Amino acid sequence: MGSLGLKPINTNGQKNSTVVVIEPEQEQEQEQEPASPATRLFHTKNLNCHIIAILGCTTKINPDVIKKGLESTLLNHPRFSSIPVVDEKKGVRKWKKTKVNVEEHIVCPDLDPDMDSPDEFLENYTSNLTTIPLDMTKPLWEVHILNIKTSEANAIGILKLHHSIGDGMSIVSLILACTRKASDPEALPTLPSSTKKEKNDVGLLRRFCYYVWFLCMVFWYTIVDVVLFLATILFLKDTETPMKGGVGVEHSPKRLVHTTVSLDDMKIVKNALNLTINDVVMGMAQAGFSRYLNRRYGNKNGGKESNKTNNLPKNIRLRGSIVFNIRPSTGIKALAEMMEKKSNARWGNKIGYVLTRLPISLPDNPLDYIREAKNIIDKKKLSLESRFSFTAAKLTQDIFGSKVAAKVTRRVLSSTTVLISNVVGPQEEITFYGHKLAYVAPTTFGLPYAVTIHFQSYCNKMTISMAVDSQVIPDPYQLCDDLQDSLQMFKEAVTKQDMV
Repeated sequence: MGSLGLKPINTNGQKNSTVVVIEPEQEQEQEQEPASPATRLFHTKNLNCHIIAILGCTTKINPDVIKKGLESTLLNHPRFSSIPVVDEKKGVRKWKKTKVNVEEHIVCPDLDPDMDSPDEFLENYTSNLTTIPLDMTKPLWEVHILNIKTSEANAIGILKLHHSIGDGMSIVSLILACTRKASDPEALPTLPSSTKKEKNDVGLLRRFCYYVWFLCMVFWYTIVDVVLFLATILFLKDTETPMKGGVGVEHSPKRLVHTTVSLDDMKIVKNALNLTINDVVMGMAQAGFSRYLNRRYGNKNGGKESNKTNNLPKNIRLRGSIVFNIRPSTGIKALAEMMEKKSNARWGNKIGYVLTRLPISLPDNPLDYIREAKNIIDKKKLSLESRFSFTAAKLTQDIFGSKVAAKVTRRVLSSTTVLISNVVGPQEEITFYGHKLAYVAPTTFGLPYAVTIHFQSYCNKMTISMAVDSQVIPDPYQLCDDLQDSLQMFKEAVTKQDMV
């Protein structure tokens, strides 16, 4: 698909982004909850971040059914029935409970079901949503229903919400808590569980030596990562590549695109090399970025393609920010019970992030990408960098305030090139208020990146969704193809390896 210009689309969205200010006497009359540190950061100018989840459905969407479903679930969640306010006297940001009119949060435009180029329309529509701020006088979420038939679905649901409502993992878990198995309308979807192999009994001395060695490794890798993290705050920046966003990239419109690869193919590679899906994901990212940048550098001179096999400059520094939920996951069952019974469950934005090196190269053996990715990830697993970044941001906020903390956080993020996340989804087909889903493609915008990439598994598929600045990445589908081709390259390599 070629480059598409953004077309004005009426989404009936509000452009009022004013934060409500409450008087002290009003404060006592309303149920309120203090905003978390991360929530306060996400309401600053430098980190005004949003989440968009595109839900492709196999059937047309009934708006009335969606409305009733939302009223019985999401509206019972405190974050979806509260607005951010600032105490005029104390200057403290809080969540204030408010009455919700669900119809004000559902946008269902009257569209021609037989329109030309529905895929192009969907891309323009979602891109336009990245330019329209949410109305801060209402709870910060909205659902768009597009009853158009695309190449992958018979209708599209779009959930747009402010990142201050919760971290990505919490939001995905909450969405899943609103779904049910397609095979059993009463059952919640199941997520793959990580099974740990039990260790054989070993001697006390060996066990003691193992723990001492383990603690030494944790200490060492944490120190290394913390030093690099601090260096990034002060001076360390990624190489200015064709993937790197410039000043103000967080405010530019984003194109939301996605592609789908086979999860079974990823498992073939994983099992052949005794790795994890996350190792394969990071290997795909390294290989895909390397192939994409090699092509972009090859076409740099006057648009003419280079005859050289390797056009990459030497010593490219390209890093990805990976967000971690450092609080144990609430779980979709607990969230479903919370919405049903209006009980409490742990919620919020307790997130840290790590800066991960993504080596850019063209090795002779494509499996070197995955092996190098595993080596990097294994070291990150032993590091406490994510907890350090969370604690450092909270401490900075407590001492200097949210604006300074947001500037420091933005400085770190803007010094890297890409945001990457990988979220595990259900193993079976699910329904969203009775509508069977064909795919789920979540992404974010509002951070200082020209590219954010989210890997979301669902059944036997892995959806790779991206939000890109078209001024920096004019050919996002080429980047999608490079990621797809990287997986096929890995699969062919392990197949040949097994035949030898």
